[in-house]
Amino acid sequence: MVVNLHLGLHVLITHLASGWIDALLAIGAATAAFAFPSLGSNWFHNVEQRGGKLARRRQLAGLVVGLLALAVRAAVLPIRPIPQPRMHDEFSYLLAADTFAHGRLTNPTHPMWIHFETFHILQQPTYMSKFYPAQGLVLAAGQVVAGHPFWGVWLSVGLMCAALCWMLQEWMPPGWALLGGLLSALRLGTFSFGGTPELASFSYWGNSYWGGAVAATGGALVIGALPRLRRSPRVRSALLLSLGLAILANSRPYEGLFLAIAVAAVVAVWLVRKRGPTLGVFFRRVMAPLLIVLVLTGCAMGYYFWRVTGSPFRIPYLVYARTYDFVPNFPWQSLKAVPNYHHQTMKEFSLGFEFNSYQFARKHTGKWLGEKALDLLMFLWGPLLMMPVVVLLLAKRGKFFSGLAKPSKARLLLLICILPLVGMALPVYFLPHYAAPLTGALYALALMAMRHLRLWKWRDRPVGRQMVRMVPLLAIALLVLHTSVLVGRHGLFAPSQDFGRSGILAQLQGYTGGQLVIVQYAPNHLAHEEWIYNDADIDAAKVVWARDMGAFANEELIRYFKDRRVWLLKADEEPARLLPYALGDGNGAASASIKP
Repeated sequence: MVVNLHLGLHVLITHLASGWIDALLAIGAATAAFAFPSLGSNWFHNVEQRGGKLARRRQLAGLVVGLLALAVRAAVLPIRPIPQPRMHDEFSYLLAADTFAHGRLTNPTHPMWIHFETFHILQQPTYMSKFYPAQGLVLAAGQVVAGHPFWGVWLSVGLMCAALCWMLQEWMPPGWALLGGLLSALRLGTFSFGGTPELASFSYWGNSYWGGAVAATGGALVIGALPRLRRSPRVRSALLLSLGLAILANSRPYEGLFLAIAVAAVVAVWLVRKRGPTLGVFFRRVMAPLLIVLVLTGCAMGYYFWRVTGSPFRIPYLVYARTYDFVPNFPWQSLKAVPNYHHQTMKEFSLGFEFNSYQFARKHTGKWLGEKALDLLMFLWGPLLMMPVVVLLLAKRGKFFSGLAKPSKARLLLLICILPLVGMALPVYFLPHYAAPLTGALYALALMAMRHLRLWKWRDRPVGRQMVRMVPLLAIALLVLHTSVLVGRHGLFAPSQDFGRSGILAQLQGYTGGQLVIVQYAPNHLAHEEWIYNDADIDAAKVVWARDMGAFANEELIRYFKDRRVWLLKADEEPARLLPYALGDGNGAASASIKP
C-alpha cells in the first residue's frame, strides 16, 4: 500500500508527542512499585484468582475477550462515532465493499472513466479497487447485514481479540493469555496509544476502513495453530492454520508470505529432528487438509483476478502499479518511467510525496529503519507494554531469557518474527497495519517479559510483581482518561471529522434527484485530501464526483449526465465552496494527457 513520507512522519511524530502521558504513567508505576511493592496485594490476589477461574475455561475466555472488545468500542460511539473515510486506501476498500455488497466481483469500466480516475482504483480493464479482497469482504458484510461498512470493522476487531486470546493460550498459561486478550481489546480496539489531551487518539484499526484486524486474525490463527500441531497433529488445527494463511493471502500477502516461510521452516526442523509425528501421519492429518484449503484459496483468488484484470495471473495491485506508480516499492530499485498521468494531482502525488519517500529511504537508511521500528512499537506496545520489557532487560542486564520457565517458546517466537520483520523493513513505505500478521507474536513476547518480570525481586521485595499488576490498571485508566478528555473537549455525540467531504456529501444527498459534482483543485492542493471517489455503480449513484478537466471536457460529461443537477466544488477554499456550475466554468483547458 502506497503511503507517502509526509503521512508516515506525521503518524510517527504524533505517536512520539502523544505518548508522554503513557510514558509518565509507566515511569510513575515503576517508581511506585519500588516504593510500595505490596500495596493492594490482597485486592490484586482476589482479582487474579477470579480471573484465573475464567481463564481456565478457554473457550469462554476467548468469547469474553471478543465481546469486551465489541462492547468497549460500541460504548464510546457517542464520543467517536462511525468514522468518515479520509485516506485514499479507505475509499478504495469501500469501493470493494460496495461492489461485493451488490453481488459483483468487479464493475465494468465507465464510458467517462477518465473523469473519475483516482488513487488506488483501477479504471481499466474493469473498475475496481486494486487491493486484495479480504478487507473489502469484511466491510461488505457490515454493509449488507447492518447497513454500514463500519460494522464490519467493528466485528473484525472483536474476532481479532478473540483470536489473539486463543493463540496466546497455547504459548503461555491461560491467565496470561486472558490478560493479553484483554489488553488487546483495550488498546487495539480503542486507543492505540496514550497522549496529550490535544492528540488523544483511537486505534485506527478499529476506527477507520484501512484494516489491520483482519490480517492480525489471520496471523493469530497461523501462530496459534503451530504449537497445537506440534503437540498433536489434528485436522482441525491444520484447517485453522490454512484458514489463517488464506486470510493473510487476501489481506497482507507480502508480509504473510514471510510468516508462512518462517512457519514452514519451523515445521521442517521439527520433522527432521523427529520431534513431531511420522511423515505418514503428518501428511494425512496436516499436509493433505492444508493443501486442499490452499489450492481452493488459490483457485478462488485466480478467479477473482481473472474477473478484475482478465487473467488469473494478473494481480490487480500490480496492474495498478504498472499503470500509475513511478516510484518502486523497494529503495534499491531504479525509478520507473513516468506514466502519462491524466490529472495533475495524481502526477504531483507520485513525483512529489512518493518520490520524496523513496529518496529519504535511500539517503537516510538508518533513520528510516529506526522510524519504522519505533512506529511499530509505539502502536502495538506503547510505553505501557514497553515498560516491563525495558525494566526486565535492565534488571537482567540484557539477558531476556534467563529465568524464564520455558525460554524455548520465547526463542521460537523471536525466530518466527525475524524473517517477517526483515521483510517488512525492506519496502519504502510502512504503517503499523503492515505488521498486523505479527500482532499475536509481539503481544506474546511482551507478556512473556511481564511473566518473567513478575518473578523479579529487588532486595527481596516483590517489585516486579507490582509492576506487572499495574499494567492492566493503567490501560483502563488511560482509556477512561482519554475518553473523559474527549467528552470535555467535544461533548457527547461529536460529529466524525474529515477534511470536509462528508459534510458536502450529506448536503448533496439531501437534495432531490441526482447530483454531479465537478471538483476543482487549487495549485497547492494537498493530494491526500482527495474528493474523487464514487460508488460501484456510478450511473445509479445519488452523487457523482468528477475531476475538473476544463470547460470543453466538463461539458461532455454534463451531456452524459444530462438529468443531474451540476455543481462546481472549489475544494481548496476555506471552507470548501459548492456553487452551481455555469457554462464555461472549469480550469480553462483540459487536464487530460499531461506530459511528464
